[in-house]
Amino acid sequence: MIPRHPWTPDSDDGYADLTSHDTFIAGVPYATFHRLRDEDPVSWWEESDGSGFWALTRYADVIRANHAWDTFTSTRGIRLEEMDAEETEARRTMMELDPPAHTRMRRLVNRGFTRNTVDRYEAAIRDLARSVVVEALEHDEFDFVTEIARQLPMRMLGRLLGVPDADAEQLVVWGDQLLSNTDPEYTDHVVDLTDTEEFRLIPFRSPAGLEVFRYAQEAAALRRTQPTDDVISRLLAPTSDGTPLSDLEFNNFFALLVAAGNDTTRYTVTGGLMALLDHPDQLERLRADPSLIPQATEEILRWTTVTMHFRRTATADIEVGDRQISEGDKVVLWWVAADYDERQFDDPYRFDIGRTPNDHVAFGRNGPHLCLGAWLARMEVRLTLEELLPRVTSIEPAGPSERLRSNFISGIKHLPVRVRLA
Repeated sequence: MIPRHPWTPDSDDGYADLTSHDTFIAGVPYATFHRLRDEDPVSWWEESDGSGFWALTRYADVIRANHAWDTFTSTRGIRLEEMDAEETEARRTMMELDPPAHTRMRRLVNRGFTRNTVDRYEAAIRDLARSVVVEALEHDEFDFVTEIARQLPMRMLGRLLGVPDADAEQLVVWGDQLLSNTDPEYTDHVVDLTDTEEFRLIPFRSPAGLEVFRYAQEAAALRRTQPTDDVISRLLAPTSDGTPLSDLEFNNFFALLVAAGNDTTRYTVTGGLMALLDHPDQLERLRADPSLIPQATEEILRWTTVTMHFRRTATADIEVGDRQISEGDKVVLWWVAADYDERQFDDPYRFDIGRTPNDHVAFGRNGPHLCLGAWLARMEVRLTLEELLPRVTSIEPAGPSERLRSNFISGIKHLPVRVRLA
């Protein structure tokens, strides 16, 4: 019998369609990933709107492919969507580059996201987290996503970019339209339900990308006359070889920060609370011993694995497991499957805030494409828990949650809660 994750939808019989965004509205098909790990860890999937792809679902295979960037390249796209050469060049970001080009661009902003640098932000981030939590707790019932989980990373994004809070709100709205371009709640231009051909050269095939580009250029013009110590100013500085980013490179990098700078942390914080509500014994354990919060953060990251996959493209014929992958084939690294591999994690369907070791792949796993904002996300999750839990004696669901329509991002987009103050 396949073990059941508590978030496994009833509809998941082990044969869910991973190519369909609609599959994931009910929840992540953990039973399907479990079956694949056991029976077909390097499986072939046909697509109605693409050439098909290989799905890697075991931890070891995902790790090896992630490190072998010369064999499994990111330069031809990191999502399932297939783009021609013109689209690829027009929409290329740091994530669609491999070393050394990736390294050149990453160095521009890497210093602002190292662990030491993020540690220096802690007091400021804690103040933000405290204000967000206190504002939300003025109400007995509220949507945890909109009032807490969305607010902290949004305000932090504004600080990093050096923009006013009011602008950060608009940037997050645009970011939702970009990254959540498969969900009708966030965009009128749903990529698989409407014709988005006119936007094919814009990030995520979204007209919001044009608004983000316009904002980016206005911000760049201001920084060129009044440079400050923020991410925008760093992006405008010359690279290690002395050349500045082109306008297109700058625009796409800025759009990437806007799209990824809020959503993934928002959904991790929300998923973390949901996991604690589903496991009251672990919530009480955390209340009794707050020193476990850093370990709990790592377990929340593993449990949620918000970015469910990244795609690579094979640059040569290669054998993985007992399957022959051909040059040009799409190869999808399913992080969300790897983080529940029994070959790596003891009893992976047990939510354990004290789990150790916990070498999850929620941020990727080392290598050149390790998530730039990993340390910042960890801190935001940790500080949210530290500021929220002591202020409430109870927190419980106040209605059904709703999930994002996406096979790329695993997100709870609404979570009504009821709280009692301490």
